[in-house]
Amino acid sequence: MRVGERTKSLTLRWNQVDLDNRTVKLDPGTTKSGEGRTVILEGELLELMNQQWERRKVAEIPNQSPIQICAYVFRRRGRPIKDFREAWDRGCTAVGLQGRIFHDFRRTAVRNMIRAGVPERVAMMISGHKTRSVFDRYNIVSEDDLKLAALRTSAHIQAQPATKKVISVSARSV
Repeated sequence: MRVGERTKSLTLRWNQVDLDNRTVKLDPGTTKSGEGRTVILEGELLELMNQQWERRKVAEIPNQSPIQICAYVFRRRGRPIKDFREAWDRGCTAVGLQGRIFHDFRRTAVRNMIRAGVPERVAMMISGHKTRSVFDRYNIVSEDDLKLAALRTSAHIQAQPATKKVISVSARSV
């Protein structure tokens, strides 16, 4: 969810995941945009995928490799999860975040990438946004963003060499 994926993660299969290279391959035709892409696994996302891999190895036979129980990364009773809204609502209520929708993760992922300094074009590729107009709807500018921009601009101006002069223009010379 940190990369702005929609429900694509629910049907993710282990043959798309390469834990050694820390990647997930989303094949062309399997994404909403129809275009394939690679998702890089790092930090908590990599930890989550490793945990899911360990859970997958439930049935182990002595002196043999673990048996593959299910091809899906996220599953319930050996099948891909289709609907998790009830579980989502219960979880949100349990932590005091009633009314949150799962799609909020997509917006949060985009905002986090931009605020972390990821170039917008790269963030668009990661999140799967094909058009600038749709991407901009997810990259919402907040009042805090405006304050940070003002502070950065002020700091930039203050850091300029002192040789520059500001010349006052009188009302008569205009």
